[in-house]
Amino acid sequence: MDVVDGPLLWAIYLTLAVLGLSIAGALLRVLWGPELPDRVVALDLVAYLAMGFLTAYAILAGEDTFIDVALVLGLLAFLGTLAIARYIERVRSGEALVDS
Repeated sequence: MDVVDGPLLWAIYLTLAVLGLSIAGALLRVLWGPELPDRVVALDLVAYLAMGFLTAYAILAGEDTFIDVALVLGLLAFLGTLAIARYIERVRSGEALVDS
């Protein structure tokens, strides 16, 4: 049994398609980004686009569990971005080289 019907169903399908293409484009940026900060931002974008994808799929499937997964993914992406930003800061200041 479908949870959504009519124009909302087509809007969700269109949203899933656009988010899927956006994720693919951002993944290309992660793979071929010119510098590390560009790749970090693209990876962050992939995580947030995946959150949107999971949320749209949760509406389509009628499952609240996917929204919980999207929230956890957002929290992990934020914490991962902070950790990588700290690492980049340490490398640029030369602090990371002294630790070894």
